[in-house]
Amino acid sequence: MAGQSLLFIFSDAAKDDSQKHLVDEVRDIISHVEGFKHVEIIKRRKNLGLANSIIDGVSRLTEEFGNVIVFEDDLVSSVHTLKYFNDALKRYENEEKLMHIGAYMYPLQGNNLPQTFFYRAATSWGWATWDRAWKNFQPDIDKLISQFDAQMRHEFSIEGTMNFWKQIEEFKSGKNNSWAIRWYASIFLKGGLTLNPSQSLINNIGHDGTGIHSGVNDMYNVKINPSPITYFPDKLEENPEAYFAIKSFLKTRKGNLLERGLRFLKEKFR
Repeated sequence: MAGQSLLFIFSDAAKDDSQKHLVDEVRDIISHVEGFKHVEIIKRRKNLGLANSIIDGVSRLTEEFGNVIVFEDDLVSSVHTLKYFNDALKRYENEEKLMHIGAYMYPLQGNNLPQTFFYRAATSWGWATWDRAWKNFQPDIDKLISQFDAQMRHEFSIEGTMNFWKQIEEFKSGKNNSWAIRWYASIFLKGGLTLNPSQSLINNIGHDGTGIHSGVNDMYNVKINPSPITYFPDKLEENPEAYFAIKSFLKTRKGNLLERGLRFLKEKFR
């Protein structure tokens, strides 16, 4: 399916001269990419940063093509991921309530979930959307915050098991520059849903300390699903069993006190 796909590679410029050689190395690698119907490389002249580069690229491509599949550079994908995205983009093209297709899923344990399900939160490690949905993206953090009350913040944070609202507050205070938390908030406020696989089709290998918003940990590592996706749900509502499985993972993901302490020391002295 890659041979039928148009690939657009957005290469950000260096933050300063000390990083220019690293950008040059990346640009040399991407100049030799093959296996796609067409490859276009967009070389930024100025450093936009991850968030602005993603927002600009997604806005441009959804406007031009009606939908987009997005990968960052630290993802390992299943051979079936591209077909999953294309099948879902076509199947739900006109379903206004569905706003996002994710390919990553936490390492959920002991569940009998269907191959795919609907859920409220948006994952950013390999995803797709439509122009109709992306038009609802609200980048203004103050406009987002003003629409939340206490109960909504609780539901947004998966009943307090994930630090999604903290990410909103940290963006507001300048501690992060996440496009993803604003996209999830935009979906949540519209009452939208996301489609997700129960076994991940993506693994993020950027948790070695080199990622923009990632520390050193392995709690989110997954075994990639080796099978193609053949099932897609019809009823557009959040799957309660999936929600419970995700909430249970998030609640226990950091481990016991010893495991948390070791992770803190690894982060501190890496």
